[in-house]
Amino acid sequence: MTLTGVKGARSELGRSLLERKHLSADWLPAFAAVPRSGFLPDLIWPFDMDTGTTVAVDRRDEPDLWSSYADADVPIVTQWDDGAGDGPGDVPTSSASMPSVVFRMLSALEVESGHRILEIGTGTGWNAALLTHRLGTKNVVSIEIDPKVANAARSRLAAQQLLGQVLTRDGTEADEAGSPYHRIIATAGVRQIPPAWLRDAPGGMILAPWGTHFGNGDALVRLRVSEDGGVAEGRFLGPVEFMKLRGQRSPFAGHDVHVPNGVDGADRSTTTVTEEQLLGGDDRFDARRFAVGLLVRNCHQQVADKRDGTRPVWFYGLTDRSWACVMFQDGHAEATVWQSGSRRLWDEVATALAWWRAAGEPGYERLGLTATAHGQRAWLDRPAESWDV
Repeated sequence: MTLTGVKGARSELGRSLLERKHLSADWLPAFAAVPRSGFLPDLIWPFDMDTGTTVAVDRRDEPDLWSSYADADVPIVTQWDDGAGDGPGDVPTSSASMPSVVFRMLSALEVESGHRILEIGTGTGWNAALLTHRLGTKNVVSIEIDPKVANAARSRLAAQQLLGQVLTRDGTEADEAGSPYHRIIATAGVRQIPPAWLRDAPGGMILAPWGTHFGNGDALVRLRVSEDGGVAEGRFLGPVEFMKLRGQRSPFAGHDVHVPNGVDGADRSTTTVTEEQLLGGDDRFDARRFAVGLLVRNCHQQVADKRDGTRPVWFYGLTDRSWACVMFQDGHAEATVWQSGSRRLWDEVATALAWWRAAGEPGYERLGLTATAHGQRAWLDRPAESWDV
């Protein structure tokens, strides 16, 4: 099948996705038949890739602009602050992902005719619609925790004659009554693989955006589940960014809670680690931050904007009030470090960074995850050498 019959911006989007190898041939019929525009509300907040900002666009006022964003490879926020208000708020809590990410994940899911799929995070319903178009309404079950979001998705799926089953519940509970499933796909980021997912996909696969508390960036992980549902194991496929499951959001209490009195009284030292060595270059998906987060548990990093050649990078313990700050200054061979609390967080970060460099600066593809009902372990190259995360 080709893009014949798909017109305008959607045709251009399809060609771009094909050229970049995000859209595979087996998902082309679903792309052609199920436009994202059919699953978006009138008021959306697309991310403008040129300006780096989120903008409000209402179809009732700007239909052409609305359509151009609907058919563009950009993420679109559809809810803020768990629906507490109608306009932009503090935290985006539901969205339509970039089409390139959606089809990259669907391709990685490796579905086959007859497979039964459990989707965690219905959102707008577009991802469920694409799965249903390919596999049928009886083979796709989607879970959404927010009743209003779930109801809207049901209506849109029904309008497209693609309504399977949409359950309103916490996705970490999965769907034991409907199991077993061949595949579980999460469209919300997780920090812990729920044991129920292993239980409900014995011998199958789990595909999810997974990340630590260290930063907001996730990596897509593909886990093969043992026949008895006891172990899920696999490698990371590359970087992604997703909103987290509501029950797995960051417990970070804020800078002022950790550092109420500034750096006064903290232990002071210096480091020869450079800003580039810690943060990398312009690539925000550099694997080093992800890898460091795998070793430095229960820690949140914040990178401040650079001002007058100076950039502070902060680290906060999530199980106590330990914190650290490293202050980089352009033209200085050493950076000043402050540390406070029972954990020496900068020392932990510096040790993890040295490990990553000594290992040959591994990318995502050399890192993996093993999950059981009792916990998770990360590993480099092979599961035999792993550590708790």
